[in-house]
Amino acid sequence: MIFKNYELRILLRVALLFLTLLGLCVIIVIQRYMYLVIGVPLVIAVMADFLRFQKKAQREVEQFAESVHYRDFSRHFDVGRAPTELKPLRKGFNEINTTFKAISRERETQYHYLQKILELVDTGIISYEQETGDIGWLNESFKKIFGIPYLKTIYSLEKRDEALYNEAMKLKPGDSKVVSISRNKQLIKILLTVSVMRSDDKIYRLLAFQNISEALDETESKAWQKLLNVMTHEIMNSVAPISSLADTLKNRLQSYSRENSENTDLDDLELGIDTIKRRSEGLLKFTESYRNLNKITRLDLKTVLVRDLFENLNSLMQPTLAQKNIELNIVLRDTQMAIEIDLNLVEQVLINLLVNAIEAVKDRPEPAITLSAELSPNNKPLVKIADNGTGMPPELVDKIFIPFFSTRKSGSGIGLSLCKQIMMLHKGNIQVQSVENEGSVFILLF
Repeated sequence: MIFKNYELRILLRVALLFLTLLGLCVIIVIQRYMYLVIGVPLVIAVMADFLRFQKKAQREVEQFAESVHYRDFSRHFDVGRAPTELKPLRKGFNEINTTFKAISRERETQYHYLQKILELVDTGIISYEQETGDIGWLNESFKKIFGIPYLKTIYSLEKRDEALYNEAMKLKPGDSKVVSISRNKQLIKILLTVSVMRSDDKIYRLLAFQNISEALDETESKAWQKLLNVMTHEIMNSVAPISSLADTLKNRLQSYSRENSENTDLDDLELGIDTIKRRSEGLLKFTESYRNLNKITRLDLKTVLVRDLFENLNSLMQPTLAQKNIELNIVLRDTQMAIEIDLNLVEQVLINLLVNAIEAVKDRPEPAITLSAELSPNNKPLVKIADNGTGMPPELVDKIFIPFFSTRKSGSGIGLSLCKQIMMLHKGNIQVQSVENEGSVFILLF
């Protein structure tokens, strides 16, 4: 409607110009030259008015085009003070600006909304231009996972973690791969995914880094539990009759050997049956210990001062530590720090870890163990047990929480898997940082 009024004004001026020119032609044809004195100035006046109208309109259009070019949709064209012929044009420009402003505001709101979502997700994300490598955007999760506050180009990632960079470059769009990286002396599993998008004739690559260590640990733990439940059931069913039969045979042989004391073959047979009985009973006890471990499904949660927990552990372990000349350092800055735990179970976890630490430092010239507690960056309590022992090679760090895996000949391999299960019941986790010939740090995250 607005521009129809503008078109009408143009048509009126064109029609007026046409009529004046027609009149001038008629004057010339009929040779009434005296009327040229009026006709010529009239034609010039109409043409001048038409040109002036067009120039004003052109200037208004140029100003509007400039504001669109610079995306300055806040500009307002004054309709009230405008000449009558330009009021429809300015009114139309204002309506267009208002529409553009609403679209721009909507897009900006959507952008900030998506940005907030990407900041909240626990997946690290990088966007960069494929041709130049310039980083367009990276979220807070990426900075936290890798401890990298800023990247100018994707090539800067190569200097910080060459192996991760190479894996990211090798992946094709739509592919994903689980990679292991070392972060603060701790091995974590990252699911790396790559996708591509095109915008304004440029190609952008999106890299997503998801820390799946905890999810893998939980899945792995459940899988082990299911497998071991079946194994222990079958072992118990198979070994129990063997142990019972061996006991019966031993008793019969003992009564028979008393009557035939000179028969050495009976002694050898009795020794063999005794060995079968002993090993069967050992296997039964071993499987029974795992069954007891697997029965832990409920927690008796209480709020406990960490100070009291550490004092109890110190009193309990001090005789063993003194006997082996091992120094135990307790570090607790906040004496009022408290955690909600099942006291008996968490004490068992800490005792297991302290016993392992004692074993690790026994051959050190100055053996020392440090027991400490602090708040993590996300304000959750964590407990650390550090030792200056022999440490572990990287290939062992991944295996120590596997049930029945042990680095000691006399170990059952249940201790650390029990610790992990107890921490998972607390909705927490247990992590280890270890450097060979320097020592290990076990971290309980609550």
